[in-house]
Amino acid sequence: MSKNKIHDLPKIERPREKLMRYGPDKLTDYELLSIILRTGKKGLSVLEVSKKFFKEFEREEILKLRYSDIFKFPGIGSVKACEIIAVIELGKRLVLNKENVAYLSPKDVWNEMRDIRESRKEHFAVIFLDARYQEIRREIISIGTLNSSLVHPREVFEPAIRKSAVGIVLVHNHPSNDPSPSDADIEITKKLVKAGEILDIGIIDHVIVTKSSWFSFKQNGLIASTDSTG
Repeated sequence: MSKNKIHDLPKIERPREKLMRYGPDKLTDYELLSIILRTGKKGLSVLEVSKKFFKEFEREEILKLRYSDIFKFPGIGSVKACEIIAVIELGKRLVLNKENVAYLSPKDVWNEMRDIRESRKEHFAVIFLDARYQEIRREIISIGTLNSSLVHPREVFEPAIRKSAVGIVLVHNHPSNDPSPSDADIEITKKLVKAGEILDIGIIDHVIVTKSSWFSFKQNGLIASTDSTG
């Protein structure tokens, strides 16, 4: 029996209600997809189907999916597959001439991480960058209080190697609204910097974000500068 049925969630946590109250930028990718899908399948809620979809297909793959690819996915029939393809195509047309985001400052990172900076739980995310500091992919690595068991170098660098990233930005939120790093934050960052040096993948910065502010490890001298962007 699914534990994530929409009607079992508190009303304010349901994707449609959440969108209406807080706006679409406060929803995760799978929550947005669940609004399009509307219903799940036997034994799986629409949220679970949506989560499985994003585990099966990576972001850049989704933009290239065809109707036949989506129609085969469990829990998505012909009508839903058509709707998803239509949304993808519309999105591509609307952003056809939009350049990829280049991450050059902690404020840029803070602006882009709306989805986690106001969360009541700690989220640790990694932004994978190409040689021009443009985003290749963004991934949530862990949810919960940061510690070495939750944030392992393997989870951070395996996608970076697979996507040929030349640099990464570490990001996590502090629900307390105090961006100051904890001892655990500092130790984990040191560990990941060392791993990055071995793999020749630079950690551009580690940014702690809150509702109203941020803390940059680079700007505060806790990460050595790896570029000239300042």
